[in-house]
Amino acid sequence: MNSIRTRLLAILIASTGLVWLLAVAWIYFSTQAQVERVLDARLMEAARMVNSLLAERRIELALAGNGSGPIAEVQFEDATYERQLSCQIWSLDGRLVGRSEHAPEDRLTDSGSGFSESVVNGEAWRVYVIENPLLGVRVMVGDSLLVRDRLVGGVIKGLAVPAALILPFLAGVIWVSVRRGMSPLNEMAGALSRREASDLRPLPNENLPKEIAPAIHALNGLFRRVEEAREREKSFTAFAAHELKTPLAGLKTQAQVALASHDRQVHENALRQIAAGVDRTARLVRQLLDLAAVEAADRTPHLVEGRPRELVSRILADMPVERDRVKVEGDVKQVAAFDAVLLTLAVRNLVENALCHSEGPVVVRIEGRSRTDILVEDQGPGIPADELPHVTDRFFRGRQRSSTGSGLGLAIAQEAIARMGGVLSIRNRNPHGLAATLSFAAEEEK
Repeated sequence: MNSIRTRLLAILIASTGLVWLLAVAWIYFSTQAQVERVLDARLMEAARMVNSLLAERRIELALAGNGSGPIAEVQFEDATYERQLSCQIWSLDGRLVGRSEHAPEDRLTDSGSGFSESVVNGEAWRVYVIENPLLGVRVMVGDSLLVRDRLVGGVIKGLAVPAALILPFLAGVIWVSVRRGMSPLNEMAGALSRREASDLRPLPNENLPKEIAPAIHALNGLFRRVEEAREREKSFTAFAAHELKTPLAGLKTQAQVALASHDRQVHENALRQIAAGVDRTARLVRQLLDLAAVEAADRTPHLVEGRPRELVSRILADMPVERDRVKVEGDVKQVAAFDAVLLTLAVRNLVENALCHSEGPVVVRIEGRSRTDILVEDQGPGIPADELPHVTDRFFRGRQRSSTGSGLGLAIAQEAIARMGGVLSIRNRNPHGLAATLSFAAEEEK
């Protein structure tokens, strides 16, 4: 059952039917108990009434003789008693001396005073007995249990029939109510189905039902994130096209110069410019691929324990010959939890960025205990204070730009460390230079 509406209807109808059944069962047993108490009180009252009539001599009994004389008929003033109650009057020595009309001739019960149940001629009876020693008689008033069961059954029938007739009507009311209650979902589905793929406007979020409001807010948040991702992709594509166009145009120009010139020195200089342009273009393409890898939607950090210094050493071993300008410092035994791919992208781009903007040595320092800090320090010109908030923007190069830079290194490092739950902080050093710090959770080696 995949339909929420059908499931809700089934639950509500089944719950309502169960409640009705439980109510009928409760009423049945409650009514039965109440009827038992009322009818028992009636039996007791009838027996006392007959005993009182006997005491006042308003009923004459054939107590003398051997019992062969006429038996007195006991008449109830209430027609209801006459129809449903049976009365017998027995002498204490065991003779039937009086009975009501339609009462059985056999003894209603052999029990003493009080309530008892018995079977007479195959019929079950509830009997109340009063002994009158002064008159020498025993008064028995009985009630047929079959009549009682019919009375309780009539009460239950009077409740069950209307309930059975009401249930279909109630099911229809539930169906209409559920349909109207689910209408906001249908309206939302209709609004989404009519939208163009490029329409990422938020859905209306005013006067929403409490149950549907979280879904609307979540969808609007998704639309906002998708719109932001689309804008980033558009700007990324535009900037990438522009950045690739510039070195390619330079390569073409230098190739034309080399082909047109017969001067050896001009020819060699053009070839050197072509080689530098190829290196810059290759680095740009690699950084674009790095950025795409970091921003991959299905890329989730895979944290493993390791030594950051060993990872930094492997990164430097894979770099070009300029790695001999890089010095690594820090505790070689320190252990941290990190994603090797993401941390490699972050550290490599920071080191390359430092090498591009500085001609002096670059220091990579590993510090920290509760958190691990990887600092990359250079001796370059630094970054103007007004540009520091923008240095992690893509393709931002600033006034102190390098001829080989593309403005992606710090952006890649920022995105990679953020995916690990870490932070990239950048500050200028005194008297000159730049310090970039990767900070993320760490753990001491046991």
